[in-house]
Amino acid sequence: MRKPIGRLTRRDLLKTAAAAIPALPHLPLHAADESEPAKLPPVHAITRGPKFHWFGYYDKLQFDPSCRYVLGMEVDFEHRSPRPDDVIRIGMVDLRDNDRWIELGQSRAWCWQQGCMLQWRPGSKTEVLWNDRQGDRFVCHVLDVKTRQRRTIPHPIYTVSPDGRWAVAPDFRRVQDMRPGYGYAGLADPHRDVAAPEDSGVFRIDLDSGRREMIVSLAEVAALPYPRGDLSKAKHYFNHLLINPDGTRLEFLHRWGFPNWRGATRMLTAAKDGSDIRVVDHSGRTSHFIWRDPSHILAWSWHESHRDAFYLFEDKTGGKVEVVGRDVMPHNGHCSYLPGNEWILNDTYPQGPGRLQRPYLYHVATAADGTGQRVPLGHFHLPPSYTGESRCDLHPRFSPDGRSVVIDSAHGGNGRQMHLIDVGGIVG
Repeated sequence: MRKPIGRLTRRDLLKTAAAAIPALPHLPLHAADESEPAKLPPVHAITRGPKFHWFGYYDKLQFDPSCRYVLGMEVDFEHRSPRPDDVIRIGMVDLRDNDRWIELGQSRAWCWQQGCMLQWRPGSKTEVLWNDRQGDRFVCHVLDVKTRQRRTIPHPIYTVSPDGRWAVAPDFRRVQDMRPGYGYAGLADPHRDVAAPEDSGVFRIDLDSGRREMIVSLAEVAALPYPRGDLSKAKHYFNHLLINPDGTRLEFLHRWGFPNWRGATRMLTAAKDGSDIRVVDHSGRTSHFIWRDPSHILAWSWHESHRDAFYLFEDKTGGKVEVVGRDVMPHNGHCSYLPGNEWILNDTYPQGPGRLQRPYLYHVATAADGTGQRVPLGHFHLPPSYTGESRCDLHPRFSPDGRSVVIDSAHGGNGRQMHLIDVGGIVG
């Protein structure tokens, strides 16, 4: 006799999930793109040429809460760095109206990898945000897509708190000077000749009033001891900020370089007012990351136990570190947790002679008993012309219900376009 659902134990649920997973395709990382094509989930382009479309980074809200509208950017050129006078169009795709493109605005503050920080405002059904340049400053527009009322905050943003009330950002002028392709062209870094300025760092912005304050300075973080070397001669900057799910803390990467050497990275966290700074990973190799919950961060890094791998870091200085999916997620990628934290969505960089990029899902729920598996979502060719700053990473983003994934890809012969993958049959 079957047990009532209310009496199922965690072990029962894991066994049930494990029994279901083998029916799904479980391909090795080097699988060719023709392997079991019939078992891959449905995918279709939601934008089309002649212009090019993309969204950028994987840690922003691309879908509206109803899962109907998908944000994107439009440009009429590729394969070169943005110039200050290059304008991109901001829009959204209506998935319920034959993927109709709806124009919303434009921007002069953007880059290939992260766009203009376009995203839905958390907690709002109709407001979107994106950065722009007006005169001698970067700004952020807040647009209600229904009423078309727009206001402008006199500062740019990077990532937004879960309640949608505040945001944080680095100095994009500094980022552009240190790593072109992640900042914005058009404004020079006023501290270009200063290794670790006191008045540049992480800024907190109130999204209602527009008020901004610096909460962490480059000077104070550069002064923190680094056990792997002397940073006194390095030039420092911050990038890749993300607020935790309950809005109490934020993560940021401290990066530095020396003449003729790019340098290294360490991962830090701080309270939302900039206090209680913690060095969570000082390996020097921290890369892509995501908050799993308010006190744990999944990140690609290096550790003596397993070398390069994904690790789950406890948000503490000297906190617990656990390797995650070592055998089925052996390469760096753009990771995020689907709602419920049962699945990790990830991708790969181009691999093999076919330059295939592979998005996939990793089933966390069955990892504890050794049956956790990697489920491929497709194999997408990246033409050789997409390299360096203007490369087209997949950067997979998921819908609020976790049943759809959108990627940026140039595999279709029409330049970079956005493609929707239906993962409902996998995640249930």
